[in-house]
Amino acid sequence: MSAGSRRRVLVVGATGTIGQAVARALVARGHEVVCLVRGNTGAPRQPSIDYRIGEVTNPQSVLDDGFKDERFDAVLSCLASRTGASQDAWAIDHQANLNVLNAARETGVRQFVLLSAICVQKPQLAFQHAKLAFEDALITSGLTYSIVRPTAFFKSLSGQLDRLKAGKPFLVFGDGRLTACKPISDADLADYLIGCLDDAGRHNRILPVGGPGKAITPLEQGAELFRLLGKPPRYRHVPVAILTAIIAGLSLAGRIFPSLAEKAELARIGRYYATESMLVYDLGKGAYDADATPSHGRETLFDFYARLVRGEATVERGDHAVF
Repeated sequence: MSAGSRRRVLVVGATGTIGQAVARALVARGHEVVCLVRGNTGAPRQPSIDYRIGEVTNPQSVLDDGFKDERFDAVLSCLASRTGASQDAWAIDHQANLNVLNAARETGVRQFVLLSAICVQKPQLAFQHAKLAFEDALITSGLTYSIVRPTAFFKSLSGQLDRLKAGKPFLVFGDGRLTACKPISDADLADYLIGCLDDAGRHNRILPVGGPGKAITPLEQGAELFRLLGKPPRYRHVPVAILTAIIAGLSLAGRIFPSLAEKAELARIGRYYATESMLVYDLGKGAYDADATPSHGRETLFDFYARLVRGEATVERGDHAVF
């Protein structure tokens, strides 16, 4: 890397799996990396990275503990709410990102790369509206921006392996063909995000991106896992109506017990992902379009499944677990 292309980059959201991959890749490409992280995080620290303890929900902490009145060429945000529930989403997906954006503008940063999500193109949920509100703020900020909307992550589609090893069926909603996606690996997504720093063709644009290969349905995901395990396919088909009934019951009870209202929102998130594809949505046709969903990278979901089965990879899913 030439001296002219070396950047000083502040990364927020660096303790998540994507954020860690981004920080690693930035260092590997010769950039100077500073990560603003919470003090109680258990995420591993990486060599050659300046970790600073602060709180993204506190605007003054972002300035004092993160930026420290120093020069940065760019900010790369991988911030995302852990649950997607309304209060969490507006605090992190919107306000925390806004705190970082305001600090970036105040200290003279000229470029901001945002990790968003492809599902915001059909917003029905609190976290989607929160993400869109920040996207709008970033677009009008005056900074050079890149808004990256990835499809599904490998970790979100890998939670049933232990079920199948235990002899249980693979769970699908409906017939298992209601949705499809072009999932992208952490490393390939990190590569794409970092590419936004220098690729002028990605500047001031909203960028949907998926991984390589064709779009895959849940039924096909299960079939590949069974093949890799050497087991005959077994499926349990879960009617989407069950989720709808659960949402109705929790929403009603949530009028009395606020904690159940939040559970209703989580159930809505589950139903959304059970019924909506993670692909580019063609408004004119009113349909998802796999061919219009850009691909990037080398590793396919099925490559990752093979590594999982061989014990060469692990999945950290946390609050994103569905099954």
